[in-house]
Amino acid sequence: MIQGAKSAVMTAHKRSDPISQWAAALRERVGWQKAAVALANKNARILWAVMTKGEAFDARHVSVKPGASTPTAAIA
Repeated sequence: MIQGAKSAVMTAHKRSDPISQWAAALRERVGWQKAAVALANKNARILWAVMTKGEAFDARHVSVKPGASTPTAAIA
């Protein structure tokens, strides 16, 4: 997972998806090694969630903490 994350971090600036943007910004702040480990951790958590929930991966998903109001409810 680290090797794949390293490759993704090193080329993240070429892509525009949210995870790549996050990885590129993280690389600038903490360096490529820490960013690669953080991305590997993020990928492992995503993989675990996809496997346990049985749902397809949605790269544009925005998670909401349990008990938090939904964004639309906060506007109303």
